[in-house]
Order: sequence, then structure tokens, then C-alpha cells
Amino acid sequence: MPTKSALAQQLAVVAGFDDPRADLEQYRTPPELAAHLVHTADLQGDVQDRTVVDLGCGTGMLALGAALRGPDTVVGLDIDPAPLSTARKNERKVGSTTSVSWVRADATQAPLCPPEETTVVMNPPFGAQSGNEHADRGFLETAAEVSEVSYSIHNEGSREFVESFASDNGGEVTHAFEAEFDLPRQFDFHDQDSQEITTEVYRIVWE
Repeated sequence: MPTKSALAQQLAVVAGFDDPRADLEQYRTPPELAAHLVHTADLQGDVQDRTVVDLGCGTGMLALGAALRGPDTVVGLDIDPAPLSTARKNERKVGSTTSVSWVRADATQAPLCPPEETTVVMNPPFGAQSGNEHADRGFLETAAEVSEVSYSIHNEGSREFVESFASDNGGEVTHAFEAEFDLPRQFDFHDQDSQEITTEVYRIVWE
């Protein structure tokens, strides 16, 4: 198994959003964070020889990270066609042996019915914008429906919400860890060139 740092180096070539949308909270997942999440999933036996679905895949960071670790199938799903186009270019740059199916669809109403054991990886919108609170709930609902296990990135302070949601939907949080997430200045409401925030990553096993 390649090291976590080697995986992060491979993912460093993954380009972000050309024209990010604030309403979809489109931010490039940092390669180090993506590598940490995928490496953890691989150690738990949740990647190799399984179907991996990246909900709200954006330009493909998590999907491509998983594709480098020997899954059977990878699906990257996003509602916005523009980043999916970038994701296809990123796939060629990364050069994984497992190809990715890029699908345009709403992750909260995903047209998915995987026939085999499935792992969801995702960096859903945090719901940080006014009027968009708990935007990550719909992503968790899909994960509960289509997967046996999911890994998701959330805003700091989400533990009570995530654990409660999992419990109410036949799931259990088995792993949780904090990770730094660098936010570049890309929207009008940003007042700093970059800002490092603390995020939380959760592994949930779904019944």
C-alpha cells in the first residue's frame, strides 16, 4: 500500500474549480486531507475491491484518491457539469488504473443502486451560508441509502448532529478525527487571502 504522503503527492496535480459557485460551497478538497481520508478508508478495508461513490465530487479529488487504491468501481457524482469536465481532465493527469464514471446528478437524489458493497466518500457543503444550513443532511441521507459505510467531511462542531443523524438512520459513527482545511479567497464575502479552518471527518457504518 502506498503511503499517505505518497498519495497526497499524487493528488497534488488535481486542479480545483475554474469558476466556483458560492451557493454550492465549491472548494477544492486539500490533497493532504483527501489522502488522509482515503488512506484511513483503505486501512479499514473500505476501498479495495469495492464500489466507491464520491457524492458531490466537484473536480474529483476524493474519487481519484480512491481510484488509486484498487477499488472495483468508482463513481463521481455532481450536479454541476463544469467541475465534472475538470474532473475528467484530472483523471488523465492522475493516471489511476481504475477508471471513474463521472455522473451529472443531484447527490441528494442520487440515481444509484449499487449491486455490491459500497463506500461513500464525500466533502458535502457545510451549510455555512445563511439559508443553506445543514446542507450536508441530504448527502448523509443518500449515503445511508446506498452504502454500507461512508466517510464525510463536516464543519467543526458537527459531532452531535452527525452522531444523532446516524443513530436515527440505522448508522453508527465508528471513527472521527479533526483535519485542517485551507480556504482560499475565491468569493466576494472572503476578507482574507486564505483561511485555515478545522473540519471533522466521520466514518459511519450503515445497517
